[in-house]
Amino acid sequence: MFFKQKSIYSLKLTLDLVLLNIVFIISGILAQSLNILLHKNYLFILLFILNFIWYFSANVLTLYEDLDSPGLSYQFFKIVKSVFIQALACISFIFITKENLFTRNFIVYFSALLTAAVFIRLIVFKKVFSYLKSSGKYLRNLIIIGAGELGNKFLEMIKSNPEYGYNFVGFVTSHSEKESDKYVIGNIRDLSTIIPAYAIEEAVIALPNTDFALTDEIIKTCNKNAVRAFIIPDYFKFLSKKFSISRLGSLPIITVRNEPLEEIQWQFVKRTFDFTISLLACIAVLSWLFPIIFILQKMLSRGPIFYNQDRIGKENKMFRCFKFRTMYMNSDAKKYTPTENDDPRVTKFGRFLRKSNLDELPQIINVLIGNMSLVGPRPHSPAFNNIYKEIVDEIKLRQLVKPGITGWAQVNGLRGDVQDEEANKVRISKRIEADLWYIENWSLGLDIQIIFLTVWQMLRGKTKGH
Repeated sequence: MFFKQKSIYSLKLTLDLVLLNIVFIISGILAQSLNILLHKNYLFILLFILNFIWYFSANVLTLYEDLDSPGLSYQFFKIVKSVFIQALACISFIFITKENLFTRNFIVYFSALLTAAVFIRLIVFKKVFSYLKSSGKYLRNLIIIGAGELGNKFLEMIKSNPEYGYNFVGFVTSHSEKESDKYVIGNIRDLSTIIPAYAIEEAVIALPNTDFALTDEIIKTCNKNAVRAFIIPDYFKFLSKKFSISRLGSLPIITVRNEPLEEIQWQFVKRTFDFTISLLACIAVLSWLFPIIFILQKMLSRGPIFYNQDRIGKENKMFRCFKFRTMYMNSDAKKYTPTENDDPRVTKFGRFLRKSNLDELPQIINVLIGNMSLVGPRPHSPAFNNIYKEIVDEIKLRQLVKPGITGWAQVNGLRGDVQDEEANKVRISKRIEADLWYIENWSLGLDIQIIFLTVWQMLRGKTKGH
């Protein structure tokens, strides 16, 4: 299993380095000519440098850890970041060597072609592995020993990631488990006959940590049949994907989840970024947009311009969240009542504000004050939060960071609620899962990515909120 992951990483890296070298030469020819490029062969020193930079930057940006990433857009921005570093290296080389061959055209060609080439490689890579999985070629037969929550979670992971190259044969249950699962092919007592009957090559043990004697018996059986065995410790179900292992004195400590914003320096970076961008937005946009919305609001709908509501912020502290009013006066917004299309409580102008997401703009004031951030989990009102906490136990983890005007959940289509109760429960769970993913994976680059995606969706009219 681990060898397979290393092989996949090596294959991806090798292909991308090959593409980088091809794109470099093509861009050099397009910018000038092949003869000039070959005449000044010392410029291939830059190509050599770019290969090393790609190797290190791709690892720092976790470019090849895409098996569990939420979608292609997130992976695309990782590629853009890596290519941007390449472009900076080229510009630095031009400046130092005063080379007139590598003109602006070269930088444009190189950046655009490399981004496109690596992104196409990513898509083709996924398509090829999906095809190999569907055709059953080059797959290793795998059984999961233990049909509980841990075993099923592992099954979901390998099903959604054909890159691992597994053919799941079925579950093998322990003596204490019920054999009602449709994927169950037998019991552990029959393991020595199951392995040759199904040509099993690898086995994953997903049993409670208390079954030490049983685990020992399983490993002995696997060893006798030359089957690779792997153990998933049961306590790992309490850990996030970003857990870390460190030492405190002489004792090993497992941190359940990684939280970059727990570090003071990153809090300072995020706060500086929030304040600077919010101040610029107030000067460049809100200074003229606020008066226009003010006049239209007064003309089209009786009542106050702003709708200020108590929201739950960082560390469970309440704050006043500012929004442009989008509903008629006397609409009861304190109750849990999700808005829907053509909701009679929403004014005509309010529908425009919601669709364009302009109703959230006053929250820039909240960012300047410091009780919100530009990017983060959307703040809940107490009425909504009381419902959500009955659906997701871990909801309070969102309060480890400041809430945001926009967030990872919102740019991934998980904004707002829906009327259908069961569908809404699924949506809420996914939204909070996305919020927790953001907290564990925060970076300044991720914030910038989310802001750009939000603006893009606003321009396309793809955003809507409650």
